[in-house]
Amino acid sequence: MQPLKAERRDPAPSRTAYRIQRLWLTPLFRLLLRVGLPVLVVLGPMFWYVTDEARVDDLRVRIGDLRNSIEQRPEFMVNLMRIENASDEVAEDIREVTAIDFPVSSFDLDLTEMRLRIEELDAVARAELVVRSGGVLEVTVRERIPAIVWRARDALELLDGDGHRVSALDSRARRADLPLIAGEGADRAVPEALELFAAAGPVAGRLRGLLRIGERRWDLVLDRDQRIMLPEIEPVAALERLLALDAMSELLRRDVAAVDLRDARRPILRLGPQAIEFLNAVVRPGDGDDT
Repeated sequence: MQPLKAERRDPAPSRTAYRIQRLWLTPLFRLLLRVGLPVLVVLGPMFWYVTDEARVDDLRVRIGDLRNSIEQRPEFMVNLMRIENASDEVAEDIREVTAIDFPVSSFDLDLTEMRLRIEELDAVARAELVVRSGGVLEVTVRERIPAIVWRARDALELLDGDGHRVSALDSRARRADLPLIAGEGADRAVPEALELFAAAGPVAGRLRGLLRIGERRWDLVLDRDQRIMLPEIEPVAALERLLALDAMSELLRRDVAAVDLRDARRPILRLGPQAIEFLNAVVRPGDGDDT
């Protein structure tokens, strides 16, 4: 008797396997399975947790306590401020504008905002802030250096070389070492004024100051109320030419009330009273003189 042959297995997939294979070939299904399912597993519990307001409040409290415990550690506490390269007056102004109540956590210090407040002070050109080890807030300051005194309409002001205000000045005598400018808009032309003061070296002993006229040009004022009226364009060159002439003829030592250089093609001398009287005496012949 012959043995029965084993029944051959049908190689075709089952209906369920076929449907799964078809789904797996769908890009959206693969994306949901590979990305969506892990995201759901991770975010699902978190969403369930945060939907309970009591649990969220408790979490906030725990996080706040943890943060405070870290921020209040001794190694993060700032106990004092050290100000470098600043005068006593500027240092006092810095302490006033920062108004820090020590000790304070370094996490509570906004160094950028503090630096901007310090640099708003007239006398401060630049400031750098850094928290050093040992709980020290170090403030390094570059002060503006007064270069000139400006007599404004109702006050005296110290200005730096760029015309930026440094501080008020109660008396001219306190900074007699600095040159003086006056007039509306003179503070906006400080670099040019400093060039004129440098060029006026030969008459520095007689120089009283510069007066801004019409916010566009300068009058150089000497003693005896003598004035040199400078042009709007290239005033330094005009002054240098006049001083070269004065070196040869001693023009400015004579009875000249003003020298008008506003027109380079036609400089004008305005004589003083004695010079005018002398000129009249020379021009008009005296009574009884022979003709």
